[in-house]
Amino acid sequence: MVQFDNKTAVVPLGVQNPQLDKKSLSPLKGLFLADTHRKSALLVRLSHCILGSTFSLRRGKRKIQGKPFSFFPLLHFLGALGVLAVNLSFSPTHAQGDIDTLLANMTLEQKVAQMFLASLYGEQLTEVGRAFLQQWQPGGVIVFEYNVPAENAPASVTALINDFQQTTIDSGNLPLIIAADQEGGIIATFEAGFTAFPVPYLGAATQDSDLAYRYGQALAEELRAIGVNMDLAPVADLETNIYNPIIRRRAFGSDPQIVGAAVANVVRGMQDAGVMSVAKHFPGHGDSSQDSHTELPVVNLDRERLLNTELIPFQQAMNVDVSGVMVAHIWFPSLEPQENTPATLSYNIITGLLREEMGYEGLAITDAMDMDAIDLNYTPGESAVLAVQAGIDLIALGPHMGLEGQAQAIQSVIDAVRAGTISEARIDDSVRRILSAKQRYGILDWQPLDSSTTNERLNLDAHSQLIEELFAAGVTLAFDNTDLVPLSGNIAIIYPGTRSQIQRECSVYSENVNWLSVSASPTADDIAAAQDVASRADVTVVFTNDAFYDSTQQSLVNALPPESTVVVALASPYDVMMFPNIGAYMLTYSPLPAGIPVVCGILFGSQPARGRLPVALSADVPAGTGTD
Repeated sequence: MVQFDNKTAVVPLGVQNPQLDKKSLSPLKGLFLADTHRKSALLVRLSHCILGSTFSLRRGKRKIQGKPFSFFPLLHFLGALGVLAVNLSFSPTHAQGDIDTLLANMTLEQKVAQMFLASLYGEQLTEVGRAFLQQWQPGGVIVFEYNVPAENAPASVTALINDFQQTTIDSGNLPLIIAADQEGGIIATFEAGFTAFPVPYLGAATQDSDLAYRYGQALAEELRAIGVNMDLAPVADLETNIYNPIIRRRAFGSDPQIVGAAVANVVRGMQDAGVMSVAKHFPGHGDSSQDSHTELPVVNLDRERLLNTELIPFQQAMNVDVSGVMVAHIWFPSLEPQENTPATLSYNIITGLLREEMGYEGLAITDAMDMDAIDLNYTPGESAVLAVQAGIDLIALGPHMGLEGQAQAIQSVIDAVRAGTISEARIDDSVRRILSAKQRYGILDWQPLDSSTTNERLNLDAHSQLIEELFAAGVTLAFDNTDLVPLSGNIAIIYPGTRSQIQRECSVYSENVNWLSVSASPTADDIAAAQDVASRADVTVVFTNDAFYDSTQQSLVNALPPESTVVVALASPYDVMMFPNIGAYMLTYSPLPAGIPVVCGILFGSQPARGRLPVALSADVPAGTGTD
């Protein structure tokens, strides 16, 4: 905001504001009569005057001496320059000059703190959390599930984020990056009151760039509505190991080209809607057999394989200027010879591969540093120092690291710079990237959101319509070896009793159906009943839900005549591996209700199956396969 003669106006940096007339700008009009070079010099001189008060900060003894430092007089002044700059051809070079000026006037402590994404427990900002923000002044905060109440979540989270930001600004710090894990599908920080998005598989199965773009855009719209400006998504990992314990349906698929295209379009949609996107988990978590939350995984793929497969989606994301790349807590021996060194702490991977070989200039971000792959082997301070030395810009401290550990991490990096272990120039490189990202996404011009109108900003109806379009384009008939679809003759449909919508939606197409509802994990009686109904049918349809992991569902399907059986998988695409001889196989990828009308329409021939597999089911059914 800019204030002249007791008049206040909101002025985004570098954007002309018609609300300010010439009279209101008269106190500064003489500053803009000089040429471009003189204006630049004047900017620097005046900003130094604004920020020139003596200031020292000693973290070790927790004392602040002198007048508290505040960036906001400078931001207000730069905002005024931004108003007039439109007519004076204010160039991007000057915008970078603004960042350099901010950087030059920050203490070492403030610069280091910008490199940390803190976590603060509670649905409201506690006094302990408030004191942490005031004293340590981190560059951002990640919102986790424990910040989200069960009721009235959108408005409550909006108010909480407002409090995070206002507390930070009032303490003299720059506004915060506010990040969250909102991947769509099974990983979602925000659920009640928000859109339940389908898993990424579905977006990739559409092979539709516009739908993928709108998927990213919709995720971003809901985050922006509550004040989140960075989404720790999308997952750019390939699901090349179906026994991976942590990625699974978080990925877009197994084929690097299909996944890369989908990831790039999601990134574009998200960032065009004003939210920074972060591709993860570099250089690829998909082929691991271990979970980095509980141990340090090792991925033993050769360098050529990684470059030609796993890294393609990340490169596609970088090609569209993804704001951040999150680095995995995984050891890659072909990229990092030092035994048991996670990528997060590897100079060879972050600076060597990501920066120098792949040319990435955005934010390099750690995965959460409280995960066991890290915290079983390093203290918070040790891991933070090693991450910075490796080339990381933003350190995500994690949901389960206490405030004492978070403070230790920040202080350890400060101490390392003081000791000469890390150069201040290395810190400046990262902070310049962070400030540039904050400027680009309007974070430096933060204004509070009205929590009473959050629901109006969420745009839930439009996103519900988008989900229907995603299912219509993404539901896939992977194969139909015995020409069972569309259904004809005597039909039996077996479905989980908890999904009564299936009978309701499909009944409109035919009265010649024998229906059987069974338990989610079928009993022996359910299996006997299924055999009986199938024996009297020309074709039997069975709906499964993660049968890949459920032996009772496998037993039911395998008890039926395979050549006349159609399986509709509502979740895992890999159910078919447990009954490979079935006649036809259809996938919705996500069990959301919007998928069921599409399945029924395809089964009874009222609409085509437009989706294509984003994953390989076998050598005979590769990614990209689909039957119309």
